[in-house]
Amino acid sequence: MKKTSSTLQLLRLPFSFFLMPVYWFALSQVVDRDWGRALLIFVILHGLVYPASNGYNSYMDRDTTPIGGLEHPLQPTRRLFWVSLIMDGSALVLGCFIGPYFVIGLAVYILASRAYSYRGIRLKKYPFIGWLTVISCQGALVFFLVFQGSHKVGALLESLTVPPEAMLACSLLLGGFYPLTQIYQHEADRKDGVKTLSLVLGYRGSFIFTGLIYGVAFLILAHYLIFTYLEFKEFYVLATCMLPVIVYFMIWAVKVWRNPEEANFANTMRMNLLASVCTNAGFIAILVIGS
Repeated sequence: MKKTSSTLQLLRLPFSFFLMPVYWFALSQVVDRDWGRALLIFVILHGLVYPASNGYNSYMDRDTTPIGGLEHPLQPTRRLFWVSLIMDGSALVLGCFIGPYFVIGLAVYILASRAYSYRGIRLKKYPFIGWLTVISCQGALVFFLVFQGSHKVGALLESLTVPPEAMLACSLLLGGFYPLTQIYQHEADRKDGVKTLSLVLGYRGSFIFTGLIYGVAFLILAHYLIFTYLEFKEFYVLATCMLPVIVYFMIWAVKVWRNPEEANFANTMRMNLLASVCTNAGFIAILVIGS
């Protein structure tokens, strides 16, 4: 029973919600959608691949302090390792129903995720390499998988013409926010020999970095939605949905500026949840408007 509860907890299924905005944005940009394929891709990514990645990371890290979505993580068992492998294998098998490009991209994601956590490689201990691995895979690569895979089978040409600006915007939105997800773990990361980007930037530097990268991401989104596709309404809706995130970000930044202890797990999770709710809402709204 203890093994089962530990395994289930460390898969962190609810954490997939934080990675969902990329899916909705990519799906909103597909003109000729196959909703059956889109649903299968959702299940593969959010029900199998992301939880398996969480589980494998927890198996390697064996955290005793808070991690994303869990304030009191249990200790992993060997069962978690095998469950993560089975979930990855199942994802690749199901991916065959989408197509070869999807399976290859999915395999790249899984291998990169393992290299990020595996003690023998441990990309996460290198601040910029780890950061680039995360944002390129969870941002641009996932956008490609959803965009390419959700087209109807006959729409091959359209499915291969993936908008590079949208892929870059996804990576930067994740890349800007990523240091804030690490900001409460500085001490734990030091003890583990992991030098995260947030640790390099420091508390204040992490907020400055996030603000700059987010600004660039929204400029790219504005150019992509307004000047490329003339989607004024879509951009304004997204910007409106993001206002609460900006307000909370600024309030939290001021608090951390005055007192670094405000960079704690509780405040980080509030930021995570608010950003995820607002970004998901914005991209779902774009999907509905364009349908």
